[in-house]
Amino acid sequence: MSASEDFDRRDYIQSIERAISVITAFSHAGPFLSLNNLVAATGLTKQTVRRILMTLERLGFARSAEYQWALTPRVLSLGYAYLSSVNLPAAAQPVMEALTDRIGEGTSLATLDITDVVYINRVQRQRITSINLAVGTRLPAHATSMGHVLLAGLSTKELDEYFELATLHALTDHTLTTRGELTARVDLVRARGWDAVDQELELGRRSAAAPVHDAEGRVVAALSLSCSTASRSFDGLVAELVPTLVKAAQRISAALGDGNYAHRNLRETTQ
Repeated sequence: MSASEDFDRRDYIQSIERAISVITAFSHAGPFLSLNNLVAATGLTKQTVRRILMTLERLGFARSAEYQWALTPRVLSLGYAYLSSVNLPAAAQPVMEALTDRIGEGTSLATLDITDVVYINRVQRQRITSINLAVGTRLPAHATSMGHVLLAGLSTKELDEYFELATLHALTDHTLTTRGELTARVDLVRARGWDAVDQELELGRRSAAAPVHDAEGRVVAALSLSCSTASRSFDGLVAELVPTLVKAAQRISAALGDGNYAHRNLRETTQ
């Protein structure tokens, strides 16, 4: 056996394979199945199938009634995450182009990857920043408006995990560098539904961001715009551009299937 084959074998989690086989058995054999039906369909032991079903029921993915088992609509959420991630840049592109044309400033779309934001789409008029912001660019979440919005979409547990891993280093004199400062900003973002930063990432640059929700109402990305300090004051950024930015993010959310975007704030998504 080669080293790569041995590595694959050691990384293989058989319990996940078994759970997937139980879930897919419903599509092959019918929507309502007994424990014995599932044992026959999967080839697993009765004890293993029962434990998987009990776990799925506890997580809300399955239900039982009169010795029959069925999947719940929550199973669809397993596919929504993939569909949203695949469709996200395409759904955002026309909205971002229209937004850039309207405000005359570059716009970006990013997702959260552990402690960084990662750019997945970018529309710009001209490059006036010293940082090369291309698709795939990573920036520390704590120093960006997009990062603050994405952190605001995390649960309390997820945010605690972020703080365990993040290094809140200063990029400018304006960067938030303590857990208390960043937590206060996250709470503010959750309350108002957007964020704006003034030279926290780079001197001479201001930016604002708003959340993009998927069909389940989860924050899956942040839409942002940026401008130079010479072109617009911070108050001007907030008053003149943020409302338009928020509406653009809502349009992307609607394209992803979020029909309640106009009535949701970030606090609702983290409870």
